[in-house]
Amino acid sequence: MTTTIADIMRTSPVIPVLVIDDAATARPLAEALVKGGLRVLEVTMRTPAAIDAIREMKQVEGAIVGAGTVVNTDQFAQVMDAGAEFIVSPGLTDRLGSAIVDSGVPFLPGIANAGDIMRGYDLGLRHFKFFPAETSGGLKALKALAAPFYEAKFCPTGGVSAATAADWLGFDPVLCVGGSWVTPKGASFEQVEALAREAVALGK
Repeated sequence: MTTTIADIMRTSPVIPVLVIDDAATARPLAEALVKGGLRVLEVTMRTPAAIDAIREMKQVEGAIVGAGTVVNTDQFAQVMDAGAEFIVSPGLTDRLGSAIVDSGVPFLPGIANAGDIMRGYDLGLRHFKFFPAETSGGLKALKALAAPFYEAKFCPTGGVSAATAADWLGFDPVLCVGGSWVTPKGASFEQVEALAREAVALGK
């Protein structure tokens, strides 16, 4: 059983960031992604279907299903009830961070600057989502941030694409990237599986 955020981040080079509008599509989508080799799935809390989608995807063998865009402790409680195996947040507050850290569930908080990382360090965290990656200065900015925080590992998300993922993954502190390009709107499950295979091939 995967127990740490480091293990989860090392499972696949790309974590699909999923916005699910219809929970009925969640399970076949998860099956396509897992079949293509992407086992770590982040269901964002951006739609009313998200909680049911987590429950559906949890039934797919091999899938590691987490909740993304978790912004408060109420949402955290909801996704834990749904069986989320890890939590991703777009930013980091002391209240939310403390609640998740105290629970022991793997946690990937969003950071964009040195103050965010220091807040995470205070909570005992060393793994972070660099978000929004491209508009926060891109790879150049992350390299500058990573220097003083040499223990930290990152998952850049936000503006990362199939064309740029390899550049990010080539930077040693980056364990994986998050992206939505593997599940483009209107794509068939067969196309998603093919895109997942291409994403897996980006791995180190």
